[in-house]
Amino acid sequence: MRFARLLRADISFCLIFSSQGYVALKIQKSAPQFAQAALHEIEILSAIAEGDPSNSKYVIRLIDQFKHTGPNGQHLCMVLEFLGDSLLRLIKYNRYKGLELNKVREICKYILTGLDYLHRELGLIHTDLKPENILLCSTINPSKDPIKSGTAPILERPEGNINGGAGISLIEKKLKQRARRAVARISERRASMGGIGTVPKPDRCLDGIDLRCKVVDFGNACWADKQFADEIQTRQYRAPEVILRSGYSFSTDMWSFACTAFELATGEMLFTPKDGQGFGEDEDHLALMMELLGKMPKKIATGGARSKDYFDRYGDLKRIRRLKYCALDRVLVDKYKFSKSDAQEFAQFLVPLFDFEPEKRPTAEQCLQHPWLNSENLIQNEVQGEHSIEKVNVGMRNLQIKVGK
Repeated sequence: MRFARLLRADISFCLIFSSQGYVALKIQKSAPQFAQAALHEIEILSAIAEGDPSNSKYVIRLIDQFKHTGPNGQHLCMVLEFLGDSLLRLIKYNRYKGLELNKVREICKYILTGLDYLHRELGLIHTDLKPENILLCSTINPSKDPIKSGTAPILERPEGNINGGAGISLIEKKLKQRARRAVARISERRASMGGIGTVPKPDRCLDGIDLRCKVVDFGNACWADKQFADEIQTRQYRAPEVILRSGYSFSTDMWSFACTAFELATGEMLFTPKDGQGFGEDEDHLALMMELLGKMPKKIATGGARSKDYFDRYGDLKRIRRLKYCALDRVLVDKYKFSKSDAQEFAQFLVPLFDFEPEKRPTAEQCLQHPWLNSENLIQNEVQGEHSIEKVNVGMRNLQIKVGK
């Protein structure tokens, strides 16, 4: 039996090769809080597997689970299907330039199929949807896929050190960031002086990469009627109702999905809030949302348990007064150089998902019917129709009518 191993602070991952092929083994730490979290995740994954016997819903599949007793206590272990790289790695591989829109459409369909299954059929909220938690069904580089290449996989070391300490890795990260900033400043200086700046790297070719993907990591997922946490979602993908503590449901996942779709298309996160003078990340996050989407309705702004921390009684932010409004389609054109038509069509797909009123956001099922997701098929049908008309015209030109003698 061959295996590759990857350690994290709270869990250990292994890829194991058996007579039935590769599987992923997730080994939880033995401490009680981690064991309880593992039991919860096993419950969720078991429900997902039972409801999808054909494994066709684009959600990771739990194959088996067992307990292992070691020197540090009892560990809960999950046997999961083997998957490839994350969408975050795909974005990095593409040098943060954004994917072609037809590829974004394809990936979105897989994610939405998974979300529709989780929401409509199971009543589950993922609560932490982001590119890192969506895995391709294969690796970006086929030579690193053990199934395709026949070679044992090599798992890269995660950020942070394997014993859970972050001291060395944080120092390394800061040094690398300083080095990158220094290189960027030198390049800018050279360019401003008429010298030769950094030569842009050529675009990556993503043709041939299997873009099928699955939603993974259900450690923080919950049933819609059995929520156990108020603060959910990774910061950049967090919905306004979560910040304001006004309750959440399936529509919260749809906000995160829209942020993910934008990131796939542009290579950059849509919202990256920061602390400022006199205000914190949450208020900056709300300000960024309103600059893009317009002023938040008063009933939403003032309706959460934490609304008074950020908004006055009129629904205006307390500490950030001057907002610079710019619609999403304009951002796509001006900053990311989308064509006007592409920007408008993509914005028409995304903007409803960013509605400040959660109940007004489209469901995953409704999104799957949206014209933007199916526009590629419409274009193909139009092209095929044009070819058919051209053939008819050619046929008519070649048609010779014989008149009887």
